Amino acid sequence: QTKTGIALLYDEVSENAYDIRLKLTKEVLTIQKQDVVCVSGSDHSANHRTVTLRRQPVGGLGLSIKGGAEHKVPVVISKIFKDQAAEQTGMLFIGDAIIQVNGINVESATHEEVVHLLRNAGDEVTITVQYLREAPSFLKLPLGSPGPSSDHSSGASSPLFDSGLHLNGNSTNTAPSSPSSPIANEPKYEKRWLDTLSVPLSMARISRYKTGTDKLRSNAFEVLALDGVSTGILQFYTAQESADWLRAMSTNISDLTLQNMKMANKCCSPSDQVIHMGWVNERLEGTDSSQLYKFKFLALKGSSFYIFSTPPVSTLDWVRAEKIYNLCEVLFKIHKLWFADDCWLQANLYLGIHQDFDLEDQRPYCFSVMVGHGKSHYFNVELGNELAVWEKSFQRAIFLEVQRTGSKTYMCSWQGDALCFTVDFALGFTCFDSKTKKVLWKFKFSQLKGSSDDGKTRVKLLFQNLDTKQIETKELEFQDLTAVLHCIHSFIAAKVASVDPVFIDSQSIARKYMYSN
Repeated sequence: QTKTGIALLYDEVSENAYDIRLKLTKEVLTIQKQDVVCVSGSDHSANHRTVTLRRQPVGGLGLSIKGGAEHKVPVVISKIFKDQAAEQTGMLFIGDAIIQVNGINVESATHEEVVHLLRNAGDEVTITVQYLREAPSFLKLPLGSPGPSSDHSSGASSPLFDSGLHLNGNSTNTAPSSPSSPIANEPKYEKRWLDTLSVPLSMARISRYKTGTDKLRSNAFEVLALDGVSTGILQFYTAQESADWLRAMSTNISDLTLQNMKMANKCCSPSDQVIHMGWVNERLEGTDSSQLYKFKFLALKGSSFYIFSTPPVSTLDWVRAEKIYNLCEVLFKIHKLWFADDCWLQANLYLGIHQDFDLEDQRPYCFSVMVGHGKSHYFNVELGNELAVWEKSFQRAIFLEVQRTGSKTYMCSWQGDALCFTVDFALGFTCFDSKTKKVLWKFKFSQLKGSSDDGKTRVKLLFQNLDTKQIETKELEFQDLTAVLHCIHSFIAAKVASVDPVFIDSQSIARKYMYSN
């Protein structure tokens, strides 16, 4: 998507926001700020401009000012009135900060001091100005260039009073003075939007939260490039604008990620393809029990689920993952969805999802990936459609891995005997002696009617005998029981999907609700 619009750049240190323009293309987000540039003449720098104004009997200096040292901002020109002295110079613009008045430095002057100087400076007033590129939004300066805004001052429009200097000051000469006008060989200036920062969107990430917290920024978010360069906090005037920009940028980032996946897959064998990858936030439990989130980059590739701190950009990077898990031995669970009416959906056991965490955070779109030895990773994404994509991608990656693997065998024991337990996509469950290889029992997937475990190493599997219809209990002990249970879940789900793909789709909570909203 391509998009252009006005936004604010919020400075968390000064707590001020500045007007900017955003330009979104398929691959880059560009931030522009307004500045005054010399378009012709000898002046190559528009940083400081010195302009002489001739006060007119009607209209005075033809401008209004706002700001002052008491507000921790310079005094700036807030209005320029049509066909009056300031506009006729062609060198003054709304947003110009006044540096000097008749040689007197006013950078640290209060609003009233500058008003007094300008009104008592005589018929000719020489001012030096510099365009304030980061004018705080509370000044409410119009973005037009230069243009009249109105024919009266608007003192109530902001906390900073608009002092009009388009009225007659203390003039010593009542005769009409010649209007201020640009001389032919003087430089000409224009106010323009200039590029100040370009952020590549390939492998970029978006955050709506204050760093490491659950505090959601209001109508604002930050975009961070792969190299860590940040746009700063982009703030929007309405929730709708914020949502539109968030969706547009997320779409472009997703499209570029898809391109990167296709390129990576050209170098990978058919059994080692990237199914999906992207940024998430992982919740980390601190030693003081405070909740912290860190960006993580997840990937589903071949037989493995990868967790990175930074995205893999070369084939060598894949071995540098923080964590690598076998896809057959993980379990994906959705924990939170956030509806359009701001209600939470706590998914239930019937749909294969239940709560394992004490979820006190306020982030929507959360999921966990349960791994071996009872451990879990808890993640959050920024948008509901991202949650739906991760849910579908995990299903697909796990099903493909089950079909490729065909079977998994685990060492186990019962009553001192060393045994092997096999889960086979075609045959179901088989248990045999690890030394003699003698088969002790075997059952189809359809014969498994239930299970229970002690949460540590022991599990009871309840099978129905096809002949007697009686339930037979088989007890086994595993070193990593969680991995085995997840493997059984993966094989059964893949079996169901191979028989009835529609059933699996009907169980997709994220897709059902995210797409309907």
